[in-house]
Amino acid sequence: KGGQTPNNSRTDTSGIGESTHELFGVCPPFPLRPFPFPRARRLFLIMLLALAFLRFWPHASLSRLFPLSTNVWSADGELLRVTLAADGQYRLWTPLDEISPDLVKAFLLKEDRWFYWHPGVNPVALARAGIETARGRGRQGASTLTMQLARLTYRLNTRSVSGKIRQIIAALWLEARYSKREILEAYLNVAPFGGNIQGVGAATRIYLDKAPGNVTIAEALTLAVIPQRPQARVGAEQERALFEARSRLGRLWLARYGASDADRRQIDLPVGARRRELPFAFPPQAPHFVDALITPGRAQSGRIDTTLDASLQRLLERQIQLYISQHSDQGIRNATALLVDWRDASVKAWVGSADYWNADIDGQVNGVLAKRSPGSTLKPFVYGLALDQGILHPRTVLRDAPTAFGPFSPENFDGQFFGPISAEEALVRSRNVPAVWVSSQLRQPSLYEFLRTAGVSRMKSESYYGLALTLGGGEVTMEELTALYVMLASGGELRPLRTTLSLPASGGTRLLSPEASFITLDMLRHNPRPDGAGALPLRGQWPVAWKTGTSWGFRDAWSAGIAGPYALAVWIGDFEGQGNRSFVGADAAAPLFFRIVDALNLAQPADAFAWEAPPPGVEKVTVCAASGDLPNVSCPTTVDTWYIPGKSPIRVSQLHRAVAVDSRTGRPVCPPYSDTTRFDVYEFWPSDMLKLFRDAGAPRRLPPELPGCATEDSGDAPRIASPLRNVGYALRWSHPDEVIPLQAHVAADVQYVFWFDGNALITRTPVTQESFGWRPSRDGAHLIRVIDDHGRSAERDVQAQFGP
Repeated sequence: KGGQTPNNSRTDTSGIGESTHELFGVCPPFPLRPFPFPRARRLFLIMLLALAFLRFWPHASLSRLFPLSTNVWSADGELLRVTLAADGQYRLWTPLDEISPDLVKAFLLKEDRWFYWHPGVNPVALARAGIETARGRGRQGASTLTMQLARLTYRLNTRSVSGKIRQIIAALWLEARYSKREILEAYLNVAPFGGNIQGVGAATRIYLDKAPGNVTIAEALTLAVIPQRPQARVGAEQERALFEARSRLGRLWLARYGASDADRRQIDLPVGARRRELPFAFPPQAPHFVDALITPGRAQSGRIDTTLDASLQRLLERQIQLYISQHSDQGIRNATALLVDWRDASVKAWVGSADYWNADIDGQVNGVLAKRSPGSTLKPFVYGLALDQGILHPRTVLRDAPTAFGPFSPENFDGQFFGPISAEEALVRSRNVPAVWVSSQLRQPSLYEFLRTAGVSRMKSESYYGLALTLGGGEVTMEELTALYVMLASGGELRPLRTTLSLPASGGTRLLSPEASFITLDMLRHNPRPDGAGALPLRGQWPVAWKTGTSWGFRDAWSAGIAGPYALAVWIGDFEGQGNRSFVGADAAAPLFFRIVDALNLAQPADAFAWEAPPPGVEKVTVCAASGDLPNVSCPTTVDTWYIPGKSPIRVSQLHRAVAVDSRTGRPVCPPYSDTTRFDVYEFWPSDMLKLFRDAGAPRRLPPELPGCATEDSGDAPRIASPLRNVGYALRWSHPDEVIPLQAHVAADVQYVFWFDGNALITRTPVTQESFGWRPSRDGAHLIRVIDDHGRSAERDVQAQFGP
């Protein structure tokens, strides 16, 4: 120690040599001498620790040191809008991985070839610049890329000696805090490109109309020479100076990297740097949608990734433009549309007007957010609520006849009345009177409460609208209306529409049951297309559930619904509220709706969508076609319909009865019957319903006057054999095969019976089936009823108790 060498001549590797050995984990290639001064050794270690602390201590990204432009992107990677940053610059931050490697190499070749080897300052370049300046050869540049970033970051005046010193210190500070990759990325994003353009992200799009990852070698060399003298190399008059500077850099490129013959020819191609307008100017990229995202007064910067699909946006815009050009003679000049993928509630296309730049139609008004009368597009939700509240099922017979609801006497759009009509047909044909009657039967919630819960804004009091709300007496936005149809397709769960990818596709508020939502959509799927077209050629057509609406005074024409994976709403009208008899939902909006649907269908892969199966709480039941009730033995025609067990009103039909008629006289007879007796089935409608049929122009055949015997019961009511009276049934959850037998004794004229648990239909069984195994859905008391196909019934209380 102390520099002494022992007699055996072995070098002592203690001190700094030993520390170095331990630090690097290898044997030194030559004998290391310790620091002659222990204090210097400690100072060196402290400096290493300080540098490590500066580098690894958490610190903000360099991108946070600069105000950024707001750049809005579509989900399929297209730039929709770029705005000025807070300091008035176009600065579009682009990660280094998204910048062309040729562009990076061109900048390093031009600005700083020793970038990866110096600590932020190049001493050789500084010395050479100092000598050249002292010899009077003018100011010589020696700034490294890091020094240029320091000047731009801290806004330094580097024309003086003190300013240059501050720049050097700032560059060393940046190198200590950030990696070379971070510094290079930051410089490429803030380098000046003339005017208020900074960074390659904005420069490539403004000068070359392409992303920075797609530039060629020639374009990369052109961009690399601009930051040195941007004002002298940008513009039509400066193209020669730009080409000469680019050629000099091209020769350096060939000398450094070499190139193929194709690259050589490309380098010789002229590339101008003429300023182009940003995407906002023309043609607009979803301008109304972007306006809704970056509203004035909202502090936003950086990248916004939206859910919008630019290709679908152009599809909708193209279809709207074609439709308006073909129907302009009808006064149709403006239209809006909103397309949402209901599977995740993401907005895919948003057309706020037919032409954003057309002042004659107030094109910059965002029609998707404007309050409008929805007409009849709210009727599906009236029927959905009625399904949930047990008021009807799709085949329930309603009355379409002149009716007064207090002071409100609604009329149908065509001024006619159909008389008795099924709920499904009333919805599909958009009959006003049945819809208002159904709405009047709603309790908790009413249509008004439903809309308030759904987030429809700026609604007046419920008494202000009354039942007229059913027919569009209120106002909704297209965004609110589309969200309601998305709710139907989502099983009754209302979710906020997503416009940005940062918003999660989370759950929402349940407004309808999955069963009611499914049945409502199924009814709407029976609405025929306005053009009567069938399936599209060569491929299956998406299932479409849709509804139209027309506001009072012909101010708004609507068509909204579900088409495959999308919810689509279309509006045609005038932003100034001028009425036009062409603004009818079925005639104006529906054709445009289906043009868009067909175009979407053809633009998607053939297997892109499969409709979901019915929810488990929905069942099919056979009902009498004329009455909508369970068919008795005399019902001539039956149909299948959906119903919700425990909710939907189900009873055995009493409409059809078989009347014994003497074939010789044609008159009803009493038993005993002879060989000349035949049985004719008649419909026994109440007098008020018969009047409705007559008023609707469809009178029914009246049954003959019956003899007194016809009122006598021709058979006994069913007798329940099982479940037993006053017996409790013990069942186990772990044994799903344990059931309670349902068995009844019936009269000889009975063919089948219906079993009910309260109001919920359990099953229909033929009399040939001895019994049916029933397993209750819950324990406790149950009222079991049996009704035969003649309407005769019996009931019994049953107690079921479940154990483990």
